[in-house]
Amino acid sequence: MKGSGLLKHGPISVRDAAPDDAPSLLEIWTENRTERRSDGLAAPRETDVRSAVARIAADPSERLLLGVVEGEVAGLVHMRRAPITPIHEEEAVHISHLHVRERHRRRGLGRALVDAAAAWAQEKESEHLLATSSASARDANRFLARLGLTQVAIVRAATVPAIRMKLAGEHVVRSADQIVAARRSLRRRRRGGGIAPV
Repeated sequence: MKGSGLLKHGPISVRDAAPDDAPSLLEIWTENRTERRSDGLAAPRETDVRSAVARIAADPSERLLLGVVEGEVAGLVHMRRAPITPIHEEEAVHISHLHVRERHRRRGLGRALVDAAAAWAQEKESEHLLATSSASARDANRFLARLGLTQVAIVRAATVPAIRMKLAGEHVVRSADQIVAARRSLRRRRRGGGIAPV
């Protein structure tokens, strides 16, 4: 069992996502990507969303929670239990993709979603929450800071081909710099009389 099921916070309820929530999830995801100025990822299809939600539901270390206001899916948060660092046994609950639709903000929905994450962490005896949010999501970052989450890292992202190309380019530049430096050294030695010209 993943958690305690439906949580009520006045007019707000928090529950696990189900495959039938795919259309609502797509709407929220599109809104979130627009606010984050896109992320380079292709827009998912509804069938992809359904299978992703089913995969998460079957994984005891993951949850995708929805915040519902008067029957409308108004926010979401993804949670994953994992070691706090690669060399620690202790697990933390990592929260990401916390998003509340603009018309539902400042009504307690974000707090309800984080509260549900904290409740799950307590249930699983995890003492830490780690939250990842987009650098461009100023409201979300201020909200998390107000809750006492301090910045401990910066997450950067790029495609693998872009990184490989950059690394290859730096290798070419380094090689070219080494050739130029070797030629300069050779010229200096020639001027100093150490090597006869060829």
